[in-house]
Amino acid sequence: MNDANPGKTRFRVGGMDCASCATKIENAVSRLPGITEVGISVSAGTMTVSHQGPAPSAAISKQVKALGYSVAELGAARTTEPKVHEHGPNCSHDHAGHKHGHDKHSGHDHDHAKHDHSGHDHGEHSGQRHGAPAENAGSVGHDHFDLDDGPWWKSRKAKLTIACGSALIAAYAVGQFLPQLGHWAFLAALAVGLVPVARRAYAGAVTGTPFSIETLMTIAAVGAVFIGATEEAAMVVLLFLIGELLEGVAARRARASIRGLADLVPKTALVEEGGATREMPADALQVGAIMLVRPGDRVAADGTIVEGSSTLDEAPVTGESVPKSKAAGDAVFAGTINTDAVLKVRVTSAAADNTIARVIKLVEEAQESKAPTERFIDRFSRYYTPMVLVVGALVAILPPLFAGGSWEEWIYKGLAILLIGCPCALVISTPAAIAAGLSAGARRGLLLKGGAVLEGMRRVTTVALDKTGTLTEGKPKVTDIVSVDRPATKVLSLAAALETGSSHPLALAILGRAKADRVPVPPASAAKAVAGKGVAGNVGGEDVFLASPSAAEQMAGLSADLKDQIATFNADGKSVSVLVVDNKVAGLLAMRDEPRADAIDALATLKAEGIATVMLTGDNEATAKAIGKGLGIAVRAGLLPDDKQRIVRELQQKGQVVAKVGDGINDAPALAAADFGIAMGGGTDVALETADAAILHGRVSDIPDMIALSKSVMGNITQNITIALGLKAVFLVTTIIGLTGLWPAILADTGATVLVTANAMRLLAWRGR
Repeated sequence: MNDANPGKTRFRVGGMDCASCATKIENAVSRLPGITEVGISVSAGTMTVSHQGPAPSAAISKQVKALGYSVAELGAARTTEPKVHEHGPNCSHDHAGHKHGHDKHSGHDHDHAKHDHSGHDHGEHSGQRHGAPAENAGSVGHDHFDLDDGPWWKSRKAKLTIACGSALIAAYAVGQFLPQLGHWAFLAALAVGLVPVARRAYAGAVTGTPFSIETLMTIAAVGAVFIGATEEAAMVVLLFLIGELLEGVAARRARASIRGLADLVPKTALVEEGGATREMPADALQVGAIMLVRPGDRVAADGTIVEGSSTLDEAPVTGESVPKSKAAGDAVFAGTINTDAVLKVRVTSAAADNTIARVIKLVEEAQESKAPTERFIDRFSRYYTPMVLVVGALVAILPPLFAGGSWEEWIYKGLAILLIGCPCALVISTPAAIAAGLSAGARRGLLLKGGAVLEGMRRVTTVALDKTGTLTEGKPKVTDIVSVDRPATKVLSLAAALETGSSHPLALAILGRAKADRVPVPPASAAKAVAGKGVAGNVGGEDVFLASPSAAEQMAGLSADLKDQIATFNADGKSVSVLVVDNKVAGLLAMRDEPRADAIDALATLKAEGIATVMLTGDNEATAKAIGKGLGIAVRAGLLPDDKQRIVRELQQKGQVVAKVGDGINDAPALAAADFGIAMGGGTDVALETADAAILHGRVSDIPDMIALSKSVMGNITQNITIALGLKAVFLVTTIIGLTGLWPAILADTGATVLVTANAMRLLAWRGR
């Protein structure tokens, strides 16, 4: 790396269990020369350092270790220049802008194996727009996680707590049998726990964090010794260490939720090469490699099935409880479980770019960005802790000076106030809930790029949705088969015979329906496209023509009833093909890109929540309104990308908070303009980069779920702040009137921190509606 070029380096930090820890580390590292920005994720245990020139890893390590934490470099993250996504021969994406031969299907362009379908006149579909995820520079491996791996009782904090507790028990025994040495024994026990705390307080003070919890703890303990409360001071330090240990256990649980995602991906994979099968590390799989996935195996990488059909359990990745049947051509996700039969899968994403790695990377990056409430609490705590020191000092000094109070009594109360005022519970109240919410969402395939997005999503008043690939599946299906001169099964069979070998979406719709209905597909000979009219061939000695209605009218004529039926289908937004056999109309096939199965319920849920919905689509008016009518959603059709952006801005000018949901390049301007842009179903690279959030698994119901998650997180934050401040207020009053002292004070702080953390961890169990 050139010294003049900016770069980023990621570190794993051990023992960092609360927001106060993160603040101390951030202040210390940001003071080093060449450091431009420090981002810290407490729940992930990571630190990302932006720097000019080479990373000063040695200086960073020294600074962090001086504060009492362990640190290890994970390697350089992405530099400021993004990597260009290149599409090779094995790329399985369907790209917007490709054109098929159909007259009105301007969104497609496939080169068919047998014919180009240029003759079809099937109505309008804007086409599939699926793409690759944004580049992920991270990797998934055991070294990716907490330095404090192993049982919690073997951690540094646990060892210090055990040592301090053992020293306190020993001091108590000495006091019982040798009373004259009791004071010194308790002083020694106090030193066991307090010296490491005081060293951290000093390191924090000289690196930019003078008013830390360790500073308050050290002042309170030393002050207690001077007024003769050595035993109580030793017990308070032990309780403080126990509280820190409990924070660490809770933080490990939060990190385990992300680690659980990485553990879904098997460490090895079976790869087929030159007719032989060998086992290799999953993280060494190359794009284009052929994996063999046996029944019961987890899929080791994202890919596309090239041979075989089976049922896959996607619950670990998508949260879907019902396994999905998949066959050749279908995409599979890393971490899903093959249940029925052997599959051959072509790898489409390297380990660093698969679904699981992408989720982990995005969640960790999101946790490093602070929500508005968290930033406010951070600013507040900078003034709050010095204020606590001033209040404690005033309580200790003013009553003896002006009211004749006992110096010992009021100094004791002042020291107790220092402990009550520890900001830990307050400072962790927001980031703990945000981190748990981001993790819970990620496990459901809801990725939100930061706490600000998670916090703000609850304010959405209007959701604007694209049609194709968002409200609909993005691929047409045969919806109706009308029998005229042949049975419906025969009509479907003959049409499928002509379409065999084609990769066009409408051809695939016919073939898919034939497969689903178990209709035999006979071989066709001399199959060819008839320009502007349809597809012709010979099946079983009969001349068969799958034609547009206008071509069928010219060849065989259409009755008034058939014309009315075709007009009805067209009004419903359906494309119609007419099957002509030996110059006689045999039947009709109607096709349409159908709404997703959960779309109606999801839109109804949004309406019940008082959130307006509108469809913004480039499709023609008839098709869009037909879909919109069935879904019960307002429709704006025939739109260009800048039209969608303009409509979003118009809604915002009316005071609406707009979430725009889309999956294609033409949605990018509107996604960027909206208050919250949501990329749907993986989406294109541009959509994902532009969006504030992503719904990985293409469920419309995930939109109200994302808003509900935001509301749940903010409710949790409100509860946490109430717990933190409420307990402090209660114990402040009881300390002033003499009901409680040092022990209850530290229990109040420790208890509040544990309660707040435990309350935030409840969000990890969130499962959506």
